[in-house]
Amino acid sequence: MIRIGANPICWSNDDMIEIGGDIPLEQCLAEAKAIGIEGMELGNKFPTTAEALKGKLAEFGLAFISGWYSTFLLERDAEAEFEAAREAIALRKGAGAEVLIVCECTRTVHGTKSAPLSSRPVMTEAEWALFLPRMTRFAELVREAGLQLVYHHHMGTVVQTGAEIDRFMAGTEDAVKLLLDTGHATWAGADPVDLAARYARRIGHVHTKDVRAGVAVQAAEGDWSFLDSVLAGVYTVPGDGAVDYPSVFRALPDYAGWVVIEAEQDPEKANPKQYVTLGYANLVRFLDEAGLRRAA
Repeated sequence: MIRIGANPICWSNDDMIEIGGDIPLEQCLAEAKAIGIEGMELGNKFPTTAEALKGKLAEFGLAFISGWYSTFLLERDAEAEFEAAREAIALRKGAGAEVLIVCECTRTVHGTKSAPLSSRPVMTEAEWALFLPRMTRFAELVREAGLQLVYHHHMGTVVQTGAEIDRFMAGTEDAVKLLLDTGHATWAGADPVDLAARYARRIGHVHTKDVRAGVAVQAAEGDWSFLDSVLAGVYTVPGDGAVDYPSVFRALPDYAGWVVIEAEQDPEKANPKQYVTLGYANLVRFLDEAGLRRAA
């Protein structure tokens, strides 16, 4: 069964807190619920204890999905990473999450507005040999703690391209599931339909954002940073860009879990309520076309 959720980054940016910083959390949650959204991922305006987080979402009839956690497995082993993650795991599990969303952020440039994407980190052979078994071991520890690790491939990080996603999946074991992000895959030059088809069994979470192909071309030609590209509108909601969503979902016939709208845009240019409403309506249509069942 599939449930449609949203990330509050559609209203307020986490890497540039001034973007959407004036939008109250209550406005975000009320608009999400009115649109039909069933659950929310974590954002910088949310309560920081599990009880308060569940309570705030319950006020609006929303469930808690999960939230981003930055790993640094190139700098510390899996046991040290698990110790660092204990508070994040407890918050997510206590608030009702079933997955832990992780992304390796050693030397990442995605949150640095002045850093062009061409300066992103690329792992050496020695680093891949260190990173992959550490990620599997960390996922095993997270599973023992009660959550499923889902890995978020992301622009500006060490796992960005299709080849890097392939190497990551080949080098990690079943304890590690993939968070398929249609926007990051498309912008990086990978085919999200192909990724969905080949890794369907190991996809444990889905982020949906679309890509304005013209802006992506401008970003590459101008060697823009990730954040400058976001402000220029490289991302939009599902159905408003280049991604073939019906084909993505047809490649995931047995998927059960959350499908999350995570379209980070400047709310001054793209009204969040208007755009998430559009993305939600499109997702419902695409899921129906693909024959995937949504929760009643």
